[in-house]
Amino acid sequence: MIDVHAHFAEEGYSFPAEWERILAAGVTRVILAGDTVAHSEQHRDFALSHAGAYFAAGVHPSELEGFSKDTLAQIALLAREKTCVAIGEIGLDYHYEGYDRGAQQRAFSAQLELAHALSLPVQIHSRDCAADMLAMLREHAALLQHGFLLHCYAHGREMMDDFLALGAYFSFGGTVCFRNARRVVESAAYCPADRLLTETDSPYLSPFRGQKNSPANIPVILARLAGIRQTDVSLLEEQVASNAARLFPKLL
Repeated sequence: MIDVHAHFAEEGYSFPAEWERILAAGVTRVILAGDTVAHSEQHRDFALSHAGAYFAAGVHPSELEGFSKDTLAQIALLAREKTCVAIGEIGLDYHYEGYDRGAQQRAFSAQLELAHALSLPVQIHSRDCAADMLAMLREHAALLQHGFLLHCYAHGREMMDDFLALGAYFSFGGTVCFRNARRVVESAAYCPADRLLTETDSPYLSPFRGQKNSPANIPVILARLAGIRQTDVSLLEEQVASNAARLFPKLL
């Protein structure tokens, strides 16, 4: 099993115990998503010393203070590591008041250009920005030929075909286990089998409300997705593994 999007840097996990718990749950590969250069570097270091751990390097739209050409150069250096499988997480986030729409869009564009130049896929964060996200992806379609993931997809089934036309993959996490997550469940049911991935977004969005999330919860998420899609868990696990290998060619 695989978790294609989690966060460990400065999140208070106890290692090596937590990693042992993840492996014991049958989760053999975890992609750690970068939200800052510093956290991307910490994830690089973790991946270097833990077989099965990989990382994505990038700057989150809510972490853009000081973002510059130097930042892009640092991301590019990280991206050349053998365990760096993507640029991310990058994108747009209009959830909190005071966001700088222009700055977010410029940083997103610059990181999409970098990913294209490095022949890497991207992990995309997209929150409360559906129309702008779709517009930007259409505008930058030529930069998406190495693939992109809309992580923790939450824009509804009605927009999935538009994103699919651009080549999107979609990952689903603990929210599919929430009782009030009708739109997410509908999206998870509708998603084409060859575009579906599993994630936790740890330490956030645990399938067990009020608990800290972990990649060790991937079996719970996978079982819920299999139920939603009315398919066998082992078949879905194989499909997810195939999809991950296709989107992230640097995975071993």
